[in-house]
Parts: sequence; structure tokens; C-alpha cells
Amino acid sequence: MKILITGNSGQVARELQLALAGKADVIALGRDQLDLADPETIRQQVRILSPDLLINAAAYTAVDQAENDQDAAFAINATAPGVLAEEAAALGIPLIHYSTDYVYDGAKAGAYSEDDPTNPLGVYGSSKLAGEQAIQAVGGQYLILRTSWVYSLHGRNFLLTMQRLLQEREELRVVDDQIGAPTWAGSIAQATLEVIEQWQAGNHRWGVYHLTNQGETSWFGFASAIGEQLKAAGKPCARLVPIPSSAYPTPAKRPLNSRLDGRKLAQDWQVSLTDWRSALAECLRQPR
Repeated sequence: MKILITGNSGQVARELQLALAGKADVIALGRDQLDLADPETIRQQVRILSPDLLINAAAYTAVDQAENDQDAAFAINATAPGVLAEEAAALGIPLIHYSTDYVYDGAKAGAYSEDDPTNPLGVYGSSKLAGEQAIQAVGGQYLILRTSWVYSLHGRNFLLTMQRLLQEREELRVVDDQIGAPTWAGSIAQATLEVIEQWQAGNHRWGVYHLTNQGETSWFGFASAIGEQLKAAGKPCARLVPIPSSAYPTPAKRPLNSRLDGRKLAQDWQVSLTDWRSALAECLRQPR
């Protein structure tokens, strides 16, 4: 089986390549080979490579920068997924696409289910929602997997930022009123592999699903867990101070509630992720 992955150095793309090694012929294309802002390049590459499965693991993820870079965010997050869906449909193959908790406004009291109304607060969330809608408009065989708070040992993410700042400073103030599930890119990759195996076994329950590590915490709680790991390793760790979102203004407004209910994925695809604390510990055991 030949699998084409958009992105080759992103967090999820890197973990996908590790998870799929030896199980498929994986082709991961970076921006220099597959520019998602160029629809014609997308079409040409997909047609030339003619994969059996297409995974869109690339995205414009600079949430704050997107507020002043709307054209680029929509080109990569909205237009490109639609083009990928069209090419996948033309080949008669599935498309797996990753989306985000930012399609919601965070006003709900409990965890979001896939059928809850969307209402993004900023450009990033709006562009990702538009990408979902573009894929759905094409139809065909697609899985849209919404996830949240993605981190790994590579790239730019909350885990690596906190590890650095906690060792550099004496005190660190972290937002404590945004609630969600930190999700390790390795967990996303493993769950994707399980979905692919289910598909090969005949499961064709296409649609939108939520895919996050289980449990919930705040950014402060996530930072505290990272700090505990540093202390256990005998490394310095700053004193953490919880603050409200209002004390840390950003160009893009974040949803206060990013909890996503993953029961539909477990029911339809027999895939459920581990608790976020267990996933964090496993992530930190990986070689860099």
C-alpha cells in the first residue's frame, strides 16, 4: 500500500512516518515538494504518485499570526483540503485529514460531540472549519479527525516551550481557565494506524471524529505536569503561577473549553487513546 502524507517535518507527519514504517510505502512531501498554497501543484503530485491513501498532516498552525495572514491560512487550511479531497475522490481512495478544537467557541459546559454547532473565534479556526466543509462538499471516502493541544519532542509546541522556560526562569505565569486535552502526536499517529488497519479490514464509517488523549486539564495543569517530570529528572523548575486568560492577551482569542468527546471514534472504529498524563510520560521516554 502506498500512502502519501502532506508534510514531512511537522509533529504529526513525523510520528506518522515512524508508526507506518515497514507497514506501507510512505511518501511524505514537504513544502518544497508539495506547496499546499498552490492547488495545481497538489493536483500534479497526487496524480503522479497515485497513492492508495492520502493523509493531510500539514496545516497553517500559527494561530496568532493567522489573524493578519488570512489569505495564507485559508489557502493552506481551507482551499488545499478541498483540492486533496477532489483528487482523492477522482482516484477512489480515502483521505484522512486532521482538524482542531478551534472550530468551536468553547462556550459549552461539557465536552463537544461531533454534532455540536461550530463557531470558531478567529481566523485559524475559521480556516480549519472551511477546510472541513470543503472536504465534506466533495464527499467520497474521508475521515476528518479533530484533535487538540498537540505536542511532541519536535518542532514548536507547548511541551518544548515549557521545558525551556521552566529551566530558565524562577517564576512562570500560565493560563489556568482554558480546559482541554493535551494530545501527543505519537498518540495521534498510533490511532491513525489503527484506523487504517480497520479500513483495510472493511470498516468504511467515514465522517468527522474527535481524536484526543483522554482526560482534561488546563494549560497550567499541563505545565505543572511538565514541571513534575523535570523535577523527577533532577532538573531546575520555576515556580508556576496560575493566571486567567484576561491576564495574557493574544491576537487570537482561544476557546475556554476545548474538551472533545471521543466516544464516537471508539464506537465506530474501536480506537481510543490513553490518558494524557500517560501519553506525556511515554512521549518523554522517546529518543530525541
